[in-house]
Amino acid sequence: MAFTAKDVQALREKTGVGMMDCKKALVESDGDMDKAIDILREKGLASAAKKASRVAAEGVVAAYNDGKAGSLVEINCETDFVEVEEAAE
Repeated sequence: MAFTAKDVQALREKTGVGMMDCKKALVESDGDMDKAIDILREKGLASAAKKASRVAAEGVVAAYNDGKAGSLVEINCETDFVEVEEAAE
């Protein structure tokens, strides 16, 4: 089954995935929109699983206390480029 650029655009709008990934999924699914969505979902889950096993060893801890309430936030990342900016009150 053939598909058009409008089909690729429709799949992109439904899923939020990039244009080339949508086109590849439609080629793989032979133009079947529902099957293409499933393919994109499987690829997304596989990508997320691969990233989940990586260690986020760098980061920063930030604390806030105004006398009535307080909070403590930990932000982890894979690189050492984590920066916390003070929020405007």
